[in-house]
This record gives sequence, structure tokens and C-alpha cells, in this order.
Amino acid sequence: MKRRVVIGAAGLATAGLAAGGAVALGRREEPVPVSGTAGDAVPFYGVRQAGIVTPAQDRLHFVAFDVITKRREDLLAMLESWTAAAARMTAGLDAGTFGAVGGAPEAPPDDTGEAIGLPPSGLTLTIGFGPSLFGRFGLAGKKPEALADLPRFPGDAIDPQISGGDLCIQACAHDPQVAVHAVRNLARIGMGVVSVRWSQLGFGRTSSTSTSQATPRNLFGFKDGTANLKAEETALLDEHLWVREGDGPDWMTGGSYLVTRKIRMMIETWDRTSLTEQEAIVGRTKGEGAPLGRTAEHDEPDLTSDAIAKDAHVRLAHPTQNNNARLLRRGYNFVDGSDGLGRLNAGLFFIAYQRDPRRGFIPVQTSLARHDSMNEYIRHVSSAVFACPPGLAAADDFWGRSLLT
Repeated sequence: MKRRVVIGAAGLATAGLAAGGAVALGRREEPVPVSGTAGDAVPFYGVRQAGIVTPAQDRLHFVAFDVITKRREDLLAMLESWTAAAARMTAGLDAGTFGAVGGAPEAPPDDTGEAIGLPPSGLTLTIGFGPSLFGRFGLAGKKPEALADLPRFPGDAIDPQISGGDLCIQACAHDPQVAVHAVRNLARIGMGVVSVRWSQLGFGRTSSTSTSQATPRNLFGFKDGTANLKAEETALLDEHLWVREGDGPDWMTGGSYLVTRKIRMMIETWDRTSLTEQEAIVGRTKGEGAPLGRTAEHDEPDLTSDAIAKDAHVRLAHPTQNNNARLLRRGYNFVDGSDGLGRLNAGLFFIAYQRDPRRGFIPVQTSLARHDSMNEYIRHVSSAVFACPPGLAAADDFWGRSLLT
């Protein structure tokens, strides 16, 4: 479906509007991996938010916002407008009903226009709420115990200006312009209610979230996320990914907690390290991605063998070393120009979803931060955690309604 910008097409879309201005694009049950071409649309409505177990797309634009209004009703109205725009854009439509060129010439367009003619490109938009939001708007009683700023880990070099946030939007797509267009229009709609705190562009997914996907590589040149949770592993997802009834407040049941970490890679130093040492640090072969001492990528690591060093990344991150903690990762590579010292500012924008960060990311990262030999080559410079509620079952609902009303 191409993006429609003429008034006639906007009229067709408007005919599907339900109460609250959302687009009636249907509902779905439990999400399954989406097949088809990279230009296809991913359903917006469903039991879960899209963009979590959705097969990871090629591009990312992640943005964290601060809420600058003091009026609860303004935030509610913005979230309702955001939901309507998100439903339209993920379907391949403009953000507003008139679009970039279909409205009155005397008025600003209700879409910025840079995605005219582009297909949906598998766009997903996923929203999360940060711990700092719950100190306002009478929300203290609805804050989950699992939603707390991450502790400081050994070796952290966190920049507070690119950390935290009241709200986040994760935009993933196969076309970077489609992802950027979505974030830009949500920021435009939210002007005066929210302001951008920080954002991150990503390319080249560093994890597979479906068995239909091959394992990608990070900027160290190694396959990344071989043992990641997959969309097809529903029993494991129920245990490790989705918040259960009784885990916390009702508005989070069926949702998931999102952790982001911007990890700077010292790639110039890494590139001068021997292949043997690189493989020892990771605990896998660089070519096949097999655990050391094994032959194939998906062979189970033999942690009783001396082939994998005690401080190897694979050993320290393995679930058996972390009380069976499992994460669903969907991170991305980044290159943000240079650092002013003749080096590329490059690395991994780590994204992980889990049922509870206290039993997921925090114990795993604690172990890695204390013992991982890879720490010589990386720096964690940004940190955030967000509560991502379940999906919207139908078009008469909107993001944040169960939390704020």
C-alpha cells in the first residue's frame, strides 16, 4: 500500500474513524511472525504491541521524551492523537487525514511529507513509560515495583543527557526514512506537551526475533543474539517476556519491560586484536559463530570445558550462569560520526525486553560488568528503562488510557 495524500484517499481512511479519532484497522490475536516483502504493513492493533516479537526490521529510530505539560488532560489528548497517527502511519498512510498536500494551502500540513510514495516498510511503533513519569499526574500508586532506574554497574560511563525519559517511542522499519518520518510526526503532534530528550538512529539489526531470520553481526564482526528468545517460543515468552497477572499493576499485565543501553565499541582497538584473542573474548568462532569447542552456531556451549574461558562473554551471559535469566534482544548497530579524537563513535544500541528487569537484565549485566573480558573494548554511555503496556485490542482504545484514566 502506497501512502495516500490526495483528498479522496484521505476520505476513505476517514470513513474508518471510531470514537476518539483512531483508525479502525482491525484487531488481531497473539502476534505471529509476519511474512511477505519488506514493504508490507505490520498490524497495529493486537493483544501485544508490535515491535517486540515482530521479526526485527533493518532500521531503528528510538526517541525518549520529557513531558513538559502540567495538565493531565493535555497528555491524554496527545496520547490519543499519537495513537491515531501511529495506526495510520503503520498502515502506510499519512499521519493525518489530510496528509502532506491534501489540506488547506493556508494551513500547515498534518503530515511532514518525506514519506510520500513510500510503502509501510514493516513500520512498527512501540510506546513505553519511564519511571520519572510516575512522580506526576497522580500516578505514584500505579508505578510497578519492577520499573526503577537501573543501578550503576562497574565501568559505567553514563551520560544523563542521553539517558532516561518520561516516554519512549521505538520506531522500527526496513526503510530508515519511514522510521524517521514516524518519529518526526509524533514529535510534531506532541509539541508543547512533550519535548525530545534524546534519540538514536540504528542500522543493521543485531538480533533475530524469529526463527525465520538468520543471525546478524555486530560491529565487532561476530554473530550476535544466537541464543535470543524467538517469537515462536511461546512457552519461553510467557515465562521470561510477558508480564503476568499478579506481577504488578493491572495496566501492565500482558506488557513487557524495555531496557536500552548505548554501548560504545572501541573498534580501533578491537581491530588491532588477534583473531584468536577476539574469539577467546567472545567465546565463539568469528566465521561460523559456533561456541569454542563445538562446530555449528546453534550448538550448545560446553561450559564444563576449558575451551571457553572463565571470563568469556558467552559463558558469563549464559542463562545457566544467571539463574536462568532470558531476554528478548532487538538491538542495532550505530555510527554517530567521530568522537573528536580521530576515532569513529560507533557501537551497539542495546534493546532488551523482559518480564522483570530485576530478574532479567540486572543480574546478567552485573555479572558481565564485573568479569567480562570484553569490557576492555566497550563503554556503556546511556541507560534507560521503560514499561511497555500490552497492545490495543481495538480502535476505540489509545496508548496510555489504562494508565492515565
